[in-house]
Amino acid sequence: MLTKKQLQEKIAGGVRFLDGATGSNLRAAGMPKGCCTEQWVLENPEPLVALQRAYAAAGSQIIYAPTFQAQPIALKAVGLDAHTEKINEALVTLSRSAAPGCLIAGDLTTLATFCDSWNPDCFDLLVDNYRRQIRGLIDGGADLLIGETLLYAQEAEAILTAAELEGAGAAMYSFTMQPDGALLSGADGGQVLSELEEAGAAAVGFNCVAADMMTPYLVAKLRRSVKIPLICKPNAGIPTINAEGVAEYAQTPEEFADVMRQCRENGATLLGGCCGTTPAFIAALKAI
Repeated sequence: MLTKKQLQEKIAGGVRFLDGATGSNLRAAGMPKGCCTEQWVLENPEPLVALQRAYAAAGSQIIYAPTFQAQPIALKAVGLDAHTEKINEALVTLSRSAAPGCLIAGDLTTLATFCDSWNPDCFDLLVDNYRRQIRGLIDGGADLLIGETLLYAQEAEAILTAAELEGAGAAMYSFTMQPDGALLSGADGGQVLSELEEAGAAAVGFNCVAADMMTPYLVAKLRRSVKIPLICKPNAGIPTINAEGVAEYAQTPEEFADVMRQCRENGATLLGGCCGTTPAFIAALKAI
């Protein structure tokens, strides 16, 4: 795994491109709604490999391994919690095979569904779950860690603690935020990102917010709080829910890229997409 210094050297000097959505594209490729994504990918690797190859071809330089909810407390629902480390290891290895020229990020996410992250009594539970996941990500050869779609500052603190205990290297942190820069928990996003910078984060930012007219202003506000690389990984606009209960995104790759151009002008340097985006969105982003 890269050190913080090594990662920052690789992403220094301008824009670097992340990947786009994983889950929505896998569902479009046949993954059933509501299944365990990690289990389905290991049983059906071809759609994931094709998607990540397409992201690499579009210009993505950092690919997120599909380990979003590969923590033991989440895997327990399908009886796979005992295999947490091996599942994370295998998914990183699969991503490496799909995109050998890219950096592979081990993906960790919020555990608020399973634990009220603001509750101090839950902190040890968070650390224990993230430790087991991180051990598998390290064993699989992940280049870095990305804590994404986080809701609470305590989740990032737990990931940071778990990473230190497992001897992990570079880590980035990305929160879901409101347009005014507050986390969904209500905490001030700029302050949280600043504290993570001081704690040793390699990069910080946001994901899973709509790419709209407010997104560049959010970037500008956060840029005033931190000096390290800033992640901007929004959704393809605001979704509508169809009759099957599935989110649909009407924003085009070109419309998305125009918003992202403004985000770049306001100080974001790690650019990618979240829900609703595809390799075409990354290609449009790179083109401008």
